Formats: sequence, C-alpha cells, structure tokens
Amino acid sequence: MAALNALGRHGQILELLEADGKVSVMDLADKLRVSVVTIRNDLELLERQQVLRRIRGGALAVRAARFERPIHLASQAFTEEKQRIAKAASALVRDGETIMIDAGSTALAFARSLSKSLNDVAVVTNALDVALALADHPGVRVVVTGGTLRGVQRSLTAPFSTLIIEQLNADTAYVSCTGIDVRKGFTTGSWEEAEVEKAMIAAASRCVFLADHSKIGHVGSARIVDLQSADLLVTDSEAAPESLRHFEAEGLQVLTA
Repeated sequence: MAALNALGRHGQILELLEADGKVSVMDLADKLRVSVVTIRNDLELLERQQVLRRIRGGALAVRAARFERPIHLASQAFTEEKQRIAKAASALVRDGETIMIDAGSTALAFARSLSKSLNDVAVVTNALDVALALADHPGVRVVVTGGTLRGVQRSLTAPFSTLIIEQLNADTAYVSCTGIDVRKGFTTGSWEEAEVEKAMIAAASRCVFLADHSKIGHVGSARIVDLQSADLLVTDSEAAPESLRHFEAEGLQVLTA
C-alpha cells in the first residue's frame, strides 16, 4: 500500500479504532508506511479534535454518547461502505419527488450519488456540503433551510431551520445517525441535529436511514426516532446478520449494499 496523505491516514486510523477500539503506534506506522513520529503527530492532532484518547504506545477510541466526528474526518472513514450505501439509496429517488437530506458524511455521499438523469427533483437540506454538491445537478432544485451554523458538521440548525421544514411536505427524508439500537432506536450525538432530523421525518411521507455497520449497537445522547418510526435502513453488507434480524423483527425493513 502506498503512503497516504494526512487525511487518508486519519481516516484509516479512525477505521481501525472503530473496528478494534485500540491502536498501537508501531502497528500504525507499519500498516500506513510512515514513521513513528508521523503517527504520533497524527494521534496528537486527532486527540485535539476529541476523536480519540492517546495512551502509552497508542490510542483508544472515543465513543461517548455526545461524540460527533467532524465531517471532514467522518468522510475519510468507511468510505467504500458509504459509497455502496449511497448508491443503493440513490436508486430509490424518482423524478418529480421532493426529498430531504440531513447533514453527515453518508448523507453527503448519497447526495453525490444522485443520478444525473433525474429530473424535477427538489432537495431540502440543512447541510451546506450537500447543497454545494448538488448546485450543478441539472435535474435538482436545492432549498437550504437556513438557521444557525454548526461548524463541526457545516450544517444549519434551529431556530429557523425547523420552522421552515415544518411548512413543507416531502416524499422521503433521507437521514443519517450516530447509533442504532433495538431499544433506543436511532440516535445522534447532537441535540441540535436531532431536532432537525425529527422535523424532516415528520414532514415526509417516508423515512430512510443511511448508516454504515459501525453505527449498529452504538447509542448517542439524542434520540431521533424509534425503529418503528422509520421505513427503511440502508446499511452495508458488513453489518452483523443477527443485529439486522432484530431490527426486522421490530418492523424495520433493511436493505444491505
């Protein structure tokens, strides 16, 4: 494997932490083909961004209930899985629909995957990155909600975002999340984002959640909705079959990509 740039290394480090919960400096230097000094600098930077905690010789994952990974880092983790999820979900969108898209790296991948052949689709979003990604789409009209800017996700939240969303009617809300649990439902690490997502779901006839397998079993501090309130979960094929069976037993349809 060729040496990665800094963002690529950070994404790989976060993927390894998601999978194992712990990484060592020596193993990272070997896997990423960089020096020990470079890895230590990477871990120091990621610790300042509160996405890991350094320990002697390595680092531990940070998965607190209010944990939110900055979107530029989140976009570097589980990229292949997110691309598959995005492609499967984008195939559900039809000409003439009004859809809502929230903020998050998987939601952004979904927006980028919307077919250029789509026509007369209205996209309502609180995510600046989503709006910019669709700015030149020939068949999409973008409506940005307005609101208070949250820099970590480059998203717009209450008070004004939810007021606008409540005035609209959409066909489908495509929503991302931090965690999925049978008892706790769909959750996120941000109370502000949860309010926007709740408003989107209430304004739409159908709700589709987009989440890679690392979100399953995690519980964020803010509840979005319970499993029964969602129509479909689009996840990747690495998701544990037993977990998916539990979700389906609760009435949630699951599509794996």
